[in-house]
Amino acid sequence: MHNKLFGKTMRKFLQLLVWSLIMTASSAASAETDKENLLYLDLDYGRVEIQLMPDIAPAHVERIKTLTRKGFYDGVVWHRVIDGFMAQTGDPTGTGSGGSDLADLKAEFTDTNFARGVVGAARTMSPDTANSQFFICLDDAGFLNGQYTVWGKVVEGMKYVDMIEKGEPPANPDKINKATIAADAE
Repeated sequence: MHNKLFGKTMRKFLQLLVWSLIMTASSAASAETDKENLLYLDLDYGRVEIQLMPDIAPAHVERIKTLTRKGFYDGVVWHRVIDGFMAQTGDPTGTGSGGSDLADLKAEFTDTNFARGVVGAARTMSPDTANSQFFICLDDAGFLNGQYTVWGKVVEGMKYVDMIEKGEPPANPDKINKATIAADAE
């Protein structure tokens, strides 16, 4: 009787151990996937972490990753920052009219709400002109819904985004010191 009870207990223990190992491995794989879709923007004030959204804007997310990995955003200023609306960057000329040498992207509009912390692709009046510029909403901007591509959301460091110098253009613009995809950071 004692051996049967011990056997059942041991079997239960081993089942729990195996389940625990599977869940740990699954969580580790999931964290690695998340690191591939996590963008770090290092500002003078601190680090901003943006969760990329390849499920709703695959082409835009791929563009951000490509440009980030080339060092494109390092040293680029926040050239248009409107209090209560958004902070815009991604133009290497700092004027708001520049972009990368890559082709413009087709719009990937969704019904995702442009809430505080949501990141969208900046463009001209034509929907298919997003290139390298992007903006972070400082407040709810639902009036942009369905008209601009959402490709990310700030998950940490929104307080640092709030500290970015305001202006169109700012008198002393802040810059992105370094942009990194989290998977490449370690």
